[in-house]
Amino acid sequence: MLPFDRTQLHPGDRISVAISGGADSVALLLTLHAANSAKHDALGIGFSAVHINHHLRGEESNADQQFVENLCIALDIPLHLHQANIPARVAETKETIEEAARNARYDFFNTLLASGHADSILTAHTLDDQAETVLMKLLRGAWTEGLSAIHPVITLPKGKILRPFLNTRRVDIEAFLKSTNQPWREDSTNTDTAFTRNKIRHELLPQLRAYNPNLDQTLANLAELAREEESRWQTELGKILPQLLLPGKPVRGGGRAVSTTPGQSAVSIELDRLRALDPALRRRVLRAAARQLGARLSFDETSRLLALCGFRPGLSANAPTVAARTGASLHLSNHLRADRSPRELRLFLQK
Repeated sequence: MLPFDRTQLHPGDRISVAISGGADSVALLLTLHAANSAKHDALGIGFSAVHINHHLRGEESNADQQFVENLCIALDIPLHLHQANIPARVAETKETIEEAARNARYDFFNTLLASGHADSILTAHTLDDQAETVLMKLLRGAWTEGLSAIHPVITLPKGKILRPFLNTRRVDIEAFLKSTNQPWREDSTNTDTAFTRNKIRHELLPQLRAYNPNLDQTLANLAELAREEESRWQTELGKILPQLLLPGKPVRGGGRAVSTTPGQSAVSIELDRLRALDPALRRRVLRAAARQLGARLSFDETSRLLALCGFRPGLSANAPTVAARTGASLHLSNHLRADRSPRELRLFLQK
């Protein structure tokens, strides 16, 4: 039995293990089954499995499903099966295949949680998955919250997603399965380097390990640090944002006007109060203000907003040259617009 994080598992919990048929999820299913069947210190949980057939690889997908069904029958584990037509979903939603598959999985996970069939869904993400995700996020220019990558616990309205293998290496998982003569399924698309994650896994990470053989653990450590830093910042923001963010815009004679027209949500920040903050907090306040309106700011957009407010955004050669004057405005992505008045920066959506 492989070691796993059991801190979020409690006697009486209804747990469902997500199993694709791959090595990681097969090992998680076997490990939880053994821990729940142990004579001493058994988990004492209600145990089931969940499999989603994405119908992306024809007969290979069906063979994965059959493998999972046979394994669950052999272990006497109840199985929740879901058929997801990912090609049809992609055609309808215009998501990428990876996005559509992930969203379909989590939609069904939420259904299981909401229906009371499970209190938590366990997924078999490993330390290797964490390292790959951190590197992928870094290459795409993620903020701190992005570098936190795969979280060990995600709290949803009706339950949780747990990742008890997040500190376990894939090589240890495969060694465990081989030692018990337990077969698993190989996804043929996992070697296709047309997918970014596969390219990172099979090409970039092996090269980088020549510089740091312990790179995977280093990247996983970075994710943990980023997660803790982000949690600390969110606590701080929760305290100060109600004091900084003002609804609507000021009106003559005092008070503020708040539009009730759909698509005209707005929030304002007094420049003097923003000026009193340190640079790191300024960035976070601006990004939090945009998030409150349902928009996300890139690094460059945040720098442009800082310049609009009259702050030096940074030393980058690409630092924006935005006029910091009354009446100036910016058109940003996601229908977000910013206007500068003598005393305030106003953010609003304009659709």
